[in-house]
Amino acid sequence: MHADDLLDSLRERAPLLVGLVLIAALGGYVWSRRPVNHPPGVLVPENPEQEEPASPAPWTRDGYRFHPLADFRLEARILGSERYRFDPSAELSPVDFALGWGPMSDSAVLERLDISQSGRWYHYRWRNAPPIPLDAIIRHSANMHLVPADARVKRQLLKARRGQIVALRGKLIRIEGPDGFRWTSSTTRSDSGDGSCEVVWVEDARLK
Repeated sequence: MHADDLLDSLRERAPLLVGLVLIAALGGYVWSRRPVNHPPGVLVPENPEQEEPASPAPWTRDGYRFHPLADFRLEARILGSERYRFDPSAELSPVDFALGWGPMSDSAVLERLDISQSGRWYHYRWRNAPPIPLDAIIRHSANMHLVPADARVKRQLLKARRGQIVALRGKLIRIEGPDGFRWTSSTTRSDSGDGSCEVVWVEDARLK
């Protein structure tokens, strides 16, 4: 085959090759984001832990001021992970986790709930009757706005999958920023509705 013929053949096949590469890349991404399934049973029996901050001193980053409200750590099942890129808080918190512990880490309970996230909210629905009392759902799950302390933590958070167990350590915080910006974490697991989400400065994140 002459060189010109070879080049013509490659040009003809280029769209097909590009398409195959894109399909392979998309398939790899979908595979990496697949949910992790578990048999029935409580996976995380412990409640989140919080205590008075070891240091009450605030700190600053990129024009924002962070005030610690409590030292915080938990292990929980990821009920959902929602990425944010364009909302006003995205530069601070690129991802929210909907998290469950106790009965809300049990597949037998979760399979009877329809769980979703949007607009920095976490939603749950059921048919006929809830699988556990509503107050148990509220006390054993939460939507958390995650503020990574550094690039390493951010990478770890962004690769999380629904169904994985995550261990987080950091602080519940209040954030103040330009133009009167203010974002304050809930400090109780028994609230619901507006203002009930935790805003978490994440110093360490481990996926299981």
